[in-house]
Amino acid sequence: MLWLKAFHIVFVVTWFAGLFYLPRLFVYHASATDAIGRDRFRLMERRLFVIMSIGAILALALGIAMLLRQPAYLSLGWMHLKLALVTLLAGYHVWCLRLMRDLAGDRRPRSPTWYRWFNEVPSVLLIAIVILAAVKPNLS
Repeated sequence: MLWLKAFHIVFVVTWFAGLFYLPRLFVYHASATDAIGRDRFRLMERRLFVIMSIGAILALALGIAMLLRQPAYLSLGWMHLKLALVTLLAGYHVWCLRLMRDLAGDRRPRSPTWYRWFNEVPSVLLIAIVILAAVKPNLS
C-alpha cells in the first residue's frame, strides 16, 4: 500500500505541475501577436498536455488501486468530498484541452486576464484535496 501511495503522490505532483503551468502558457499564447510565438506556444502546450495527462491517468489509476485495497475509505465523508474535488479537477483538465484546441485554431474567445484567473482554480482544489487527505476531517 505504501508503494501505491508513494507513486500516487509522484503522479499527482506531475499532474498538478501541468495544471499550474498549462494555463500560464495560455496567458502568453493569448497575448502572442506573431505567428512564430503562437506556433511555439502550440507546441509547448501540446507536449505539456501529454505529460500532464500521463500524470493524471497514473494518479487516478493508483488512487483507484488504493481504494480497491482499502474499500473502507469509501464509507468516509472526507473521501467522498475528496473524490468530488478530484472529479472537478478531471473536468478542469478536460476544459484545458478544449481551451488548448481553441488557441491552437487561433480562436481566442478569452482574454489573457481571464486565463490568469483560470490559472488559480487548481491551486484552490489542491489546497482542499491535500487538507482532506492529510487531516481526514470527520464529515459524517
